[in-house]
Amino acid sequence: MNTIPIPYFFAVDLGATSGRTILGCSVEGKLKLRELTRFPNTIIQTGTHYYWDIYALYNEIIRGLKLVADEGIHIISIGIDTWGCDFVLIGKDGGILRNPYCYRDPHTDGAMEEYFKLIPKEKVYEKTGIQFMQFNSLFQLATLRRNHDSALEAADKILFIPDALIYMLTNESVCEYTVLSTSQLMDPRTQRIDTELIDVIGLKESQFGRYVQPGEVVGALSKEVQDMTGLGAVQVVAVAGHDTGSAVAAVPAKDERFAYLSCGTWSLLGIETKEPIINERSLDYNFTNEGGIEGTTRCLKDICGMWLLERARKEKQGLSKEDGKKQPFSWPEDVNQINHDAMEAPAFQSFINPDDPRFANPQSMIEAIQDYCHETGQHVPDNYRELARCIFESLALRYRQVLGYLKELAPFPIERLHVIGGGTRNHYLMQMTANSTGLPVIAGPVEGTALGNIMLQHYSLGLAQDRFDMRKNIAESIDLQTYQPQDTTAWDAAYKRFLNVTNN
Repeated sequence: MNTIPIPYFFAVDLGATSGRTILGCSVEGKLKLRELTRFPNTIIQTGTHYYWDIYALYNEIIRGLKLVADEGIHIISIGIDTWGCDFVLIGKDGGILRNPYCYRDPHTDGAMEEYFKLIPKEKVYEKTGIQFMQFNSLFQLATLRRNHDSALEAADKILFIPDALIYMLTNESVCEYTVLSTSQLMDPRTQRIDTELIDVIGLKESQFGRYVQPGEVVGALSKEVQDMTGLGAVQVVAVAGHDTGSAVAAVPAKDERFAYLSCGTWSLLGIETKEPIINERSLDYNFTNEGGIEGTTRCLKDICGMWLLERARKEKQGLSKEDGKKQPFSWPEDVNQINHDAMEAPAFQSFINPDDPRFANPQSMIEAIQDYCHETGQHVPDNYRELARCIFESLALRYRQVLGYLKELAPFPIERLHVIGGGTRNHYLMQMTANSTGLPVIAGPVEGTALGNIMLQHYSLGLAQDRFDMRKNIAESIDLQTYQPQDTTAWDAAYKRFLNVTNN
C-alpha cells in the first residue's frame, strides 16, 4: 500500500556567527525539527574592512537542499531568516557587485553625526521610530555614498541579506517587511521606505525589491537551482526575514501581556504592539520599532548579549590584577561547564554596562572588561569564573533596567517575561533574570527562530489561523521551564550598585 509522504518545511537560519538548515514537520499535531547542516558564518577581514561571504552562505543552502533531494524528502516550501541591517548590492546585469559589508565594519564610525547634518536626529526618529545604532542600513548607505563607493554607484538593486539569498534561489527581488524595518529606512506607519530619508543620499525606492509580508510566497526555485539540487519548483516563502521577527513569532504566549527576550549573541528585549510607539520618551530611551508578524510592531531595544562571552572564550590570556601583565585564561571547552563554574565565583563583585561601545568589537574582550572594572573602582576579574559571572549578572541587571523602560512605554501591564533562543540553556542566567526583574521567566523554545520560520511557512498555506494559533501549536510541541523570582532583596541592592557603576 502506498503511503502519503510527510510534508516537510525547509528553514534556513543564519546568525552572526553560524548558520543552519533545518527540516520541520508536524507529527500528531506537534512540530518536530531536524537539523540537517550546521556551518560557520565567518567575518572576513580584507584590509581595513569586514565582509560577509554571501556566496559561501548560498552554497551552504544548496548543500542542505541537495541532502534533502538525496534522501528523497518531500519539502513544501523554503524560508530564510538572518540578522538585520546588512545588504547586498546587485548590478544592472543581475550580478552581485561584491560581498556585503559586515555591520561591525568601522567605516560607519561617526556616520550618524554626518547624516544628521542632512536630516536632524529627531526627525529621523519621528519618521522611523528606530533605535540609533551606527550600523543601521541608513548610515551604512550614507557612508558608502559619502565615500563614493563604486559598488553603490553601480547598484541597480539593494537587497537585505535574506532577500538577497531568496534572489539567488529564485531570481525574484523582494523587500520583506520585518528585515526592512531594521534598516531605519522605513516608516512603520506606512510600512514603506520613507523617500525623504534616501533622497538626500541619492537613492530611490525602486532600487529596493517589491514589498512582501511574512507568510507571502515569493516564487519558486529557479531552473538552475532545481538542476543543481535535484529538487523541483519548490516554493520559497518570505518568512519573517529578520531572525528576531521569526523568533518572536515563536514566543508561546497566550495573550499580549508579556515581554520577550531573544537571548543569543545579541539580547533583544521588547513587547509586541498593534501600533508603533514613537514619542519623546521612546526616543530618550533609544527604543526601536521593528516589524512583526500580522502587521504588528516589535517595540524593543538591542542589548549586547552572549557576544561578550563568545568573544572572551576565544582568548587565552588576560591581565593580572596584581602587576598588569598578561596571564593565562584557561577556559573549559564545554560552555555548560563555564556556566556552572561561574557560580563558584562570589556574587556581585563586578558589573559592566554590556552596551558600552568598548565591547562592540574590541581587540581583547577580556581586557576590555577588566579595564572597565578597573576604571570604575571595582574588583577586576582575573579568571574565567569571575569574568563569566560578571557577564551574567551584568546582563540580568541590564535586562531589569530595559524592562523598566518598557513598563513605562507599554499600553498594557507586563506580567511575565518569555525568553527564547540559545541563552535559555543557561539555567543560571535564567534564574538571575527572574531574580533581577522580579517577573516569572518562561524559558523556551531554544530553537525559537527556526520554529517561527517553519510556523510562518505553515501560515502561508493556511495551516494556522493567526499568530496566537501558531504560538499555541508551538507551546504544545515543546517543554517550557518557568523560573520564579528569588533573593529579590539582594538583587535590589545589586541593581542600585549597577546603576551607580554604569552611570545610569
